[in-house]
Amino acid sequence: MILRSFVVAAACFGAPVLADPLFQNVTSSLPDHHYTGGWEHFVGGGVSAFDCSGDGLPDLVAAGGTSPMLMLVNRSASGQIAFEQRPINGGITGVTGAYPLDINADGMLDLYVMRVGPDRVLQGDADCTFTDVTESWGIPQTDQWTTAFTAWWEAGARFPTLAIGHYVDRADPDGPFGTCDTQTILTSNTGALPAYSAQPLAPGYCTLSMLAAEDARGRKALRISNDRHYYVDEGAEQLWDIDTQRFLGPEDGFPTVSLWGMGIASRDLNGDGQDELMLTSMGDQVMQIAGDDGSYHNAPYDIGTYAHNPYLKGDGRPSTGWHATFGDVNNDGLADLFIAKGNVDQMPGMAMRDPNNLLIQGDDGRFSERGESAGIADIARSRGAALADLDGDGLLDLVVVNRRAPMRAYRNVTSDAGNAVTLRVEGDANNRFAVGARVTLVHGDHVQTQQITIGGGHAGATLLPMHFGIGPAETATATVRWPDGSQSAPMTLAAGATAVIRQN
Repeated sequence: MILRSFVVAAACFGAPVLADPLFQNVTSSLPDHHYTGGWEHFVGGGVSAFDCSGDGLPDLVAAGGTSPMLMLVNRSASGQIAFEQRPINGGITGVTGAYPLDINADGMLDLYVMRVGPDRVLQGDADCTFTDVTESWGIPQTDQWTTAFTAWWEAGARFPTLAIGHYVDRADPDGPFGTCDTQTILTSNTGALPAYSAQPLAPGYCTLSMLAAEDARGRKALRISNDRHYYVDEGAEQLWDIDTQRFLGPEDGFPTVSLWGMGIASRDLNGDGQDELMLTSMGDQVMQIAGDDGSYHNAPYDIGTYAHNPYLKGDGRPSTGWHATFGDVNNDGLADLFIAKGNVDQMPGMAMRDPNNLLIQGDDGRFSERGESAGIADIARSRGAALADLDGDGLLDLVVVNRRAPMRAYRNVTSDAGNAVTLRVEGDANNRFAVGARVTLVHGDHVQTQQITIGGGHAGATLLPMHFGIGPAETATATVRWPDGSQSAPMTLAAGATAVIRQN
């Protein structure tokens, strides 16, 4: 009953059907950047989008594996995408991904850099420059293989709690199968500068994505997606209740799910204030619907998101999904879904000709494939990706990091797209980017909500002003529920506008 009502509810919030999305390949605006390396870089390859220059345009950081991490400062203007390549701290190698976050509450975004080997933390300074503060902030220096990251603020905390996910224990002589490493929880002091201490979180089942967010119960929880390829048969997906600090199970409404977990995406798809979850995998890409009872249920097959085989002809073997992200690419008020696809390397049982998905949500709540007609059906071994408005024209563009192939960029040139609004949400003095807040946007009889999180995806994320398509509407009303539970006053936004809502 819950699954059927989800599609019905989504249809009730539907918007007029707009033009099919179309992207222009603008990869020539990027340097020739590949995610390289041996088996330790079969996974990873993330890209993050965030504004470190203060000009309102998304800058990019892309993992390089055995190649140096890439920093791209956005110089786009007048509908033309352009970037300036910058050196970043001497050229950090061994990087699987990086996540932006204001760790020290100075209003500048820092970077948690995940590596095969000791991680690094870079403090953000003016104009996309960074200072290595790994040792002074007490970040543990271990030889672990880091593949996942997320963060949240405890009530009243000066600095965020960081969760670090690790993959196979490379030091175990019996590995790699059955030798999954534990996770790490980093908590800080309350002084003037961060000073972190580490605690293990066990058991670990070869984590490839983590997301701290409000779950279907309305509680703060840590979602952990794990790779069955290495935990073999004793593990599963995990949900750790942050308040009680325990793993949840079927008795809590969290079913046992075992899959080749690669990435996590979350978005409220029907306006009920609860986020649905997208879990990428080898084979099925699993959508989980948040129920009224606080539990999750797998979406019906005909919702169109399982994307288990390539949609291009020539290879009928199962797909391999990596980064997933929601975004309204045609601005019709309905969140669409991009999934990066690509063989791990040369796995014979999985598709080699495996194009990326662009799944467009219809006004009946179901998704349909538009990757080929939209011009993004790349068959490289894709890994990380980001949907972000790179040129400030109100349409979400796309960047994708590939293994054994150059990084790609696509400019959204959809004609007859709907209107959009952009909302920058500023939190309190400790949590400047309001991580954990939820924005509700109303236009006509249509309701959208988005939660501000950092984490999920595959080895990278966006931390940018929030983009909402609003279809033909000329105005929308936004409210924010802050992390402490208080509510902002309603704010009216005009189509095409960028607005700011500040806490207190």
